[in-house]
Amino acid sequence: MPIKSSSSIAVSDLASGLAEVASQPGVASLLVLACDGNGYAAESVDPILKAQKLPVAGGVFPQIISGTTRMEKGFVIVGLSEPLQVETIPGLSVVEDGFEDRLESLDVDLSKTRTVMVFVDGLSTRINDLVEDLFAVFGLEANYIGGGAGSLSLEQRPCLFTNRGMVMDCAVLAFTNMQTGIGVSHGWQDLEGPFEVTESRRNTVVSLDWQPAYEVYRETVEAHAGNVFASKDFFEIASSYPFGISRLAAEKIVRDPVSLGPNNEIVCIGEVPQQAFVHILKGDPASLIAAAKEALRRGRDSFEGRVDRRAVFLVDCISRYLFLGAEFVRELEALSIDTKTPTFGVLSLGEIANNRKDYLEFYNKTAVVAVIEA
Repeated sequence: MPIKSSSSIAVSDLASGLAEVASQPGVASLLVLACDGNGYAAESVDPILKAQKLPVAGGVFPQIISGTTRMEKGFVIVGLSEPLQVETIPGLSVVEDGFEDRLESLDVDLSKTRTVMVFVDGLSTRINDLVEDLFAVFGLEANYIGGGAGSLSLEQRPCLFTNRGMVMDCAVLAFTNMQTGIGVSHGWQDLEGPFEVTESRRNTVVSLDWQPAYEVYRETVEAHAGNVFASKDFFEIASSYPFGISRLAAEKIVRDPVSLGPNNEIVCIGEVPQQAFVHILKGDPASLIAAAKEALRRGRDSFEGRVDRRAVFLVDCISRYLFLGAEFVRELEALSIDTKTPTFGVLSLGEIANNRKDYLEFYNKTAVVAVIEA
């Protein structure tokens, strides 16, 4: 599995890297992961992507991973031995539109699809709807792995790679016969709750238990951490206190609060359904790193391919790094099988996964591991 990793932000180096990997024997498709810090402009990158003869999928993420190194600038290009059938679903923030009809119209041979890579614009407002419809159409026929691309600036702009160029407010689906084993875990623990979501608008929480959501959230967090809201930015506080959506007999789905709306509504990455019950969560480095290790174990145990022909594709939430800080290197070490197994991935705005057994979900603040056929 040829992998090209570079800390360069030059578009010319991205072009030469793509040419180098694409020319290697046995490469049938290209997975391209890049940092938001590169400042790529679509008008500069589009001609390079359109010139590629092999299928291309991937995106621009807040940060990326190469081995046990976290990168704020640069790119990783992975040459996959299996071809990708890449499909683009536009309009992830279009309220009137559903996705089932468009997904059902795709000409996909599920008998030759063992894995679906799902890259979405992480700042779109209907990611959950897309994920639910994706599961409704394709079910448990394949494993799913992917996540949200975009920028921590929360400015929405083209962030997904396709052979037609960079796109935004879209999902890029890459269907492949590649063998994978998937592991998911987060390690966040209940602080307070449950609270009923008495009013929400997709990814915006307006009220909890009929009280303004921000007031409930602020009072709970300050009872635990003191008067932090007077001295810190909301996003900095929220990185340590996410929401957890309750599920029957399963680990909670974490939702990442990222900003406040004009009337102090809490805006999250991913939808929070009205009438759902949520807890406000807390974490500590030990519990998060233990969860990362557990995600790797689950991915490794569910991989049915050859041990000597495997790699690790990580989709780890950027807010886990923001929470762990200098200790994030321990998380990357926990997510590495050994020095001989190629490891690459992204620090994302939300994570997408299942393992042919569980319901497909859009996660936040979660470590997702795909052990893949190399």
